[in-house]
Amino acid sequence: MKDLTPRQIVAELDKYIIGQTEAKRNVAIALRNRIRRLMVKSDLQKDIVPNNILMIGSTGVGKTEIARRLAKIANAPFTKVEASKFTEVGYVGRDVESMVRDLVEHAVTLVKESKNEEVKEKAAIIVEDMLLDILIPPVRGTGFSTSNQKENFNPDNASEQELNEKTRERFKEKLKNGELEERKIEINVKQSSPAGIGMVGNGMMDEASMAGIQDMLSNMMPKRTKKRKVTISEARKILMEEEAAKLIDFDEVKEQAIHLTENNGIIFIDEIDKIASSSGKSGGPDVSREGVQRDLLPIVEGSAVNTKYGLVHTDHVLFIAAGAFHVSKPSDLIPELQGRFPIRVELTSLTQEDFYKILKDPKNALTKQYQALFESEEVYLEYTDDAIQEIASIAFSINEEVENIGARRLHTVMSHLLNDYLFDVPDSIGPNSKIMITKELVNERLNSLVKNRDLSQYIL
Repeated sequence: MKDLTPRQIVAELDKYIIGQTEAKRNVAIALRNRIRRLMVKSDLQKDIVPNNILMIGSTGVGKTEIARRLAKIANAPFTKVEASKFTEVGYVGRDVESMVRDLVEHAVTLVKESKNEEVKEKAAIIVEDMLLDILIPPVRGTGFSTSNQKENFNPDNASEQELNEKTRERFKEKLKNGELEERKIEINVKQSSPAGIGMVGNGMMDEASMAGIQDMLSNMMPKRTKKRKVTISEARKILMEEEAAKLIDFDEVKEQAIHLTENNGIIFIDEIDKIASSSGKSGGPDVSREGVQRDLLPIVEGSAVNTKYGLVHTDHVLFIAAGAFHVSKPSDLIPELQGRFPIRVELTSLTQEDFYKILKDPKNALTKQYQALFESEEVYLEYTDDAIQEIASIAFSINEEVENIGARRLHTVMSHLLNDYLFDVPDSIGPNSKIMITKELVNERLNSLVKNRDLSQYIL
């Protein structure tokens, strides 16, 4: 991550997101500043806090995708929450601290995956021996020596233990070569703990304490196992998980996860405009909205949140908030919260040219996704360039006249264009067939939607 320069971060984001240069530049600087802060040697390191970002733009312009891709580039813990899901303290609903707990859970998963890779080879050797013991249980003899036995081996004069050793060697080779993957064997599998243990109380216990008590109780209970008949390939996966877990020090995982959360975590708060009080209004639901903002404030400012893995300080967590702000304005948020999002970025609405690039350039472009779906059944889908131009033009014009839902409109248009073909494969359109999407075909299939605006409102 230290090698990532702001330009490289923007270049990585460009592979998946079209346009929105200003937003990409700002998130790239925010990510690089985190690397810079960790390289600061003086006491100032603790005082350098991230500049949180507020993205303003209508739906489907790439706000969530920018934040999600940024976290993937940095391999950082990431969680996305909708501000409208939270409720003020004293009401029934999700409390705002749950977003930090979700972030820690993701960090624990990332650290576990990393540790699993480290112990993978060691666990594989143990699992190989376990599978061999299940297939050919070893025969224990007294005073048996394998030295100089291999060359002069005679099955007629061999002892039971010698025969057993030879058989085990042959099966070990077969296991390594993957010749026995489909053979079924019986293994003992640990049963998972009950989903939740009911707690009786006065409702004053927070989520972290509840989770801690449930973990403690489940650890105290004896681990039950049950026998399952599975293929060797399935057994290998199950046993690998169990053995890797035994080789990993979970206290170290917790410690690293908390450090990763505090220094690299990214929380994306979507729909923040929904908790902004509309100008000039007071009372009613606006009271609760302001309450959610006041609950969010200490977490965004920096506070210690109690999680089942320990205390997490949010001072250096990067917060990216986003909202359309059609009805309310950023200035409708309480001043203290506004001050915690000093970087404001306005994302531009997508043009017809942007739609064309979205369909053509990104690694995960929608046109490429549909090609992959058809190719899975050996049907080959191709588009002419003017067909892609026409799809972009139709999507853009429907957005203009019905409702602007940004790039999400392309999903609807592409689905309407290709659904008949998807239905006919493989019954009417068999393997090795080729489907060519031309401009004329696009017009023929989508013209009715463009003409009938009333119908478009319901279908699209």
